[in-house]
Amino acid sequence: MRKYLVLFFLIMFMIGTDTFLISPLLPTLQTEFGVSTAQAGWMLGAYTLGSAVFALIAGPLSDGWNRRTVLLCGLLAFSVSTALCGFANDFWTMCLFRLLAGISAAFTAPQVWAAIPAVLPPSRISGAMGVAFGGLAAAQALGVPIGSWLAAVDWPVPFWVVGAASLLLAALAYVWLPEMKPKDARRGQSAILRRYAPLLADRKARTGFLAYLLLHLGSGAALAFAGKWLADDFALSISQIGAVMMALGFGTFAGSLISGFAARKLGNVRAVMGGMTLVLLLYAATPRLTNLTAATALYMVIFATLGILFPLIMGALTSLNASIRGTISSLANATMNGANTLGAWLAGLIYVQLGGYPSIGLFAAACLALSLLVFRAGGILGTPAPRGAEQEPRAASLGEKAN
Repeated sequence: MRKYLVLFFLIMFMIGTDTFLISPLLPTLQTEFGVSTAQAGWMLGAYTLGSAVFALIAGPLSDGWNRRTVLLCGLLAFSVSTALCGFANDFWTMCLFRLLAGISAAFTAPQVWAAIPAVLPPSRISGAMGVAFGGLAAAQALGVPIGSWLAAVDWPVPFWVVGAASLLLAALAYVWLPEMKPKDARRGQSAILRRYAPLLADRKARTGFLAYLLLHLGSGAALAFAGKWLADDFALSISQIGAVMMALGFGTFAGSLISGFAARKLGNVRAVMGGMTLVLLLYAATPRLTNLTAATALYMVIFATLGILFPLIMGALTSLNASIRGTISSLANATMNGANTLGAWLAGLIYVQLGGYPSIGLFAAACLALSLLVFRAGGILGTPAPRGAEQEPRAASLGEKAN
């Protein structure tokens, strides 16, 4: 079982690292390709655009195929397209390769979330979700410094290293992972949109994804302008802000590692409801923060708690229907990216129009409160077990309800 945890952690770490990799390289690449700052941003946007758009297609397609094959093909394409970025000789070629890397990631990452319930027993799913999310969290903390250190040799080196490491992971996946074919071969012939029909028709699924969107809307808005808040209110330099953001990434990583433990001790319902209540209260407290140490400590707690919450919620979402886990994982990924994008835009308006970061903190708290209410009303997390009772909570799947 440990080999699966190691493999899933490293795959998500590589995908996360590639996402953050280009950020420290932007000034160098802008000079290298002779483009404006506004144009340079598309080297970041091309990746996220490819990932967000194709996630909606990749998930439904993968549910009709052998999940192991999809994962292997996605990893191979991700490895090649990322390595090719190091050979780009102009701006548009780089954008093309970044777009292809994002598309490849859209086919790869959802297979990790969908494969966990397929290869692990129910008692290990929550912990494995936390480990996989820990890979993303570790990339958030280490992606920028890794890119910077490797780029000190030459700017193409980070892309080649990530590409080579991903190729090695593809080889390990080929050796370690079992076949994961769809149980009903006829499902592979279904139209893409038809795979979303069970989710659209089910109230529990609709409310679950709405609550997930609200959760990311609030947390995404808070994160988007955290750096500007640290610069404006605490006069931190770019390097100091980077150090704080790394600390927050490590907080998320630590939380993700104890996510399974929290689920076993409290049950999904109490862990998620208690964690979301804590986070919204801490966001609401941001207007009173005037000390950098207190602000950093508060956000460390927030990010650690979010690291606990996200794997549990993802586990609840993927349990909705075992036959379309790829679709669910991809929709969750698209929901997260869309909410983060909308949150960043709204945060900019709030920051300028409503008195700076304290208003963003209150907005995030309001989003978390609404998300909490929707989660509670929708019942996707199940119901709390009696105190002292053993529980492995799981939402009833759409397939089970149909039988």
